[in-house]
Amino acid sequence: MANVSERISQSAFDGSRLRVILMMDLYDGAQNEFLEAYEHMRNQVASIPGHISDQLCQSIENPSQWLITSEWESAPPFLAWVNSEEHVATVQPLHNCVRDTRSLRFSVLRETGAAFESTSERAKGGLQAAPRLGDGVVRHALTFTVKPGTEEMVAKILADYDSPQARVDENTRLRRTSLFMHGNRVVRAVEVEGDLMAALRHVSRQPEVRAVEEAINPYLEQDRDLSDPDSARMFFTRAALPTVHHVKAGRHAPEDVERHSLFYQAKEGCGMALARLLAGQDEEAADDASSPIESSTIFQRDDVVVRLLEVNGPLGAEPTQALGIGGPRKAAMLGRLLDGGANGMPTTDQEAARFLAQAEMNLITDRRATES
Repeated sequence: MANVSERISQSAFDGSRLRVILMMDLYDGAQNEFLEAYEHMRNQVASIPGHISDQLCQSIENPSQWLITSEWESAPPFLAWVNSEEHVATVQPLHNCVRDTRSLRFSVLRETGAAFESTSERAKGGLQAAPRLGDGVVRHALTFTVKPGTEEMVAKILADYDSPQARVDENTRLRRTSLFMHGNRVVRAVEVEGDLMAALRHVSRQPEVRAVEEAINPYLEQDRDLSDPDSARMFFTRAALPTVHHVKAGRHAPEDVERHSLFYQAKEGCGMALARLLAGQDEEAADDASSPIESSTIFQRDDVVVRLLEVNGPLGAEPTQALGIGGPRKAAMLGRLLDGGANGMPTTDQEAARFLAQAEMNLITDRRATES
C-alpha cells in the first residue's frame, strides 16, 4: 500500500478576516474609463454587509498594471457577494477596460502595528488561528442545467471526448476532471496544480473540449456563445461553483478510495448555512479513525451545494455519515435547511439509504489529464 499523506484542510468557515487581491492589466488609454467604473463599483461594494475597506493601487513600474485589495469580516459575506447577480452587473463596465485579471483570496493570519490592533473595524473579524496544511491543489467546479428530456444525450456527449493535455505551463498542470449529473444539472469538478484561471483558459482552447462544448450548446437552458468573449465570460461567471471547504483525513491511499458526489438543494437563502453544517460534520469525520470518508470537498453557490467525497468502501455502508447527518440533531438541522423541509429527512437507516440514493449524482466521467 502506498504511503498516505497528512491531514489537510481549507475552509471559508474559519471565522478569520479575508483579504482579496484583484490584479489587473488595463488596455492602453482605458485608465479614465476604468476609474469611473471603479468609483461606481466602490460605492456599491461599500454597502455590502461584511465589507470593511478597499484600496485601488497603480504600479509604479508599469502604469497598465493595477491592483484592488479589499478586506472583509470573513469569507462567507464576500463569497455571497462575488457570486451574486448584483456583482455580475456591477463589474460589467470593467470588462471593456481590462485585458487580463487574476483574483487571490487569503485569510488573515498575522498583522503588525498598533493601528491594526486599535481599529474597531478590524475587531469585527478575527485572525486565522493557525496555518493550515495544503496539498498544492486548487479545486473548483462549474455547474449548469440542460433542457429536461435531453439528459441522456448530454451525458453521452460529455462522456465521449479526448482528455486535454495536462501541462499548461511550467507552473500549472491540470490534474483531474470529474463530471457528474443530477437530473438535468451538470457539475464539472476540476483539480489544478498552479494557476486555476490559466488552467481553465488552457482547457477552453483545446479543440477536443471546444467540440464538446459546441455539441451541448443546443441543449443548455441558458444560451451561450463561446466565440463571443462577453457571452462566454457571463456564462462561466454564472456557472462558477466555488470550493468553500475541503478536508482530507490522510488515512487511505488513493487506490483504496472511490469518488462520489452528492447534491443538496437548500431552501432559498440557506445555501451557505447548509454548506457550513456539512463542513463541520466532515471535519468531525476526518478526526474519526473509523470513518470511511477519506476526503470531502464542498462546493456552494446560492442555494446549490455539492459535496464531493472520496470513500473507502461502499458509499452506503454508513449512509447517515455519507449524507453528513451524524446524529438526530444534525439530521434535524439539515432538514431545516434543505428545500422540502424536515419531512423528507430520514429517521432510520433504511430511509437514510433511500435519501442517499436520491442525493447521489451520476458519475459521467472521471479523468486524470494526460501529459502529452
